[in-house]
Amino acid sequence: MSDIFDLTGKVALVTGASRGIGESIARLLAEHGAHVIVSSRQLEGCEAVASAIRDAGGKASAYACHVGDMEQIGDIFTRIQAEHGKLDILVNNAAANPYFGHILDTDLAAFNKTVEVNVRGYFFMSVEAGKLMKAQGGGVILNTASVNGVVPGNMQGIYSITKAAVISMTKSFAKECGPLNIRVNALLPGLTDTKFASALTSNDTILKQALKQIPLGRVAQPDEMAGTVLYLVSDASSYTTGSTVTVDGGMLA
Repeated sequence: MSDIFDLTGKVALVTGASRGIGESIARLLAEHGAHVIVSSRQLEGCEAVASAIRDAGGKASAYACHVGDMEQIGDIFTRIQAEHGKLDILVNNAAANPYFGHILDTDLAAFNKTVEVNVRGYFFMSVEAGKLMKAQGGGVILNTASVNGVVPGNMQGIYSITKAAVISMTKSFAKECGPLNIRVNALLPGLTDTKFASALTSNDTILKQALKQIPLGRVAQPDEMAGTVLYLVSDASSYTTGSTVTVDGGMLA
């Protein structure tokens, strides 16, 4: 019986992969045979993850890319084309959340940074990946959105708005790229124990309030997100596109 989760021979780009959920995704995809391109803004952190993957017997390389910078987006796809000649899987996971506070106090710099990374970055990473995938006959794009894209997080206004945009973007790309054999889906993580979510998890008052809304009664670990991503980028989900899969301990329920 064939392994429907087997990614042998696939090239996968994972952004925001130097730590947290992105690192867990990169490691699991490599464990299942993919050559993983570990990417984030700082090369050093990416190389540490890529090196650990190689030490474990996997295939990985590290490319620096700030997805809020259009020039760097162009550069990474030029490099992928030159070094690999294809891209089978894109995981848009890098995200920005620079502002935690009342929505009325959101300044332009925080607004711009959040939109540039979470919306423009995801959009044009998907465009460039989609062009490569179209030329080779297909591929898979996975966007990390958030439960905040469904129910806005308190004091996380612009971040929640961008994550709602990612959910809509996922469906738009899925609808137009389906005929090109490109599947596009989204992961909606709940509260996860990462540096990114530390404004929530490190504040006891906020954390206690949040846990009351989660039936499983705890914060997720990054590794608990990776299995869903493996499903969505593998042949196990070959008829799934335009979908959002919520992994939130039951919070939205």
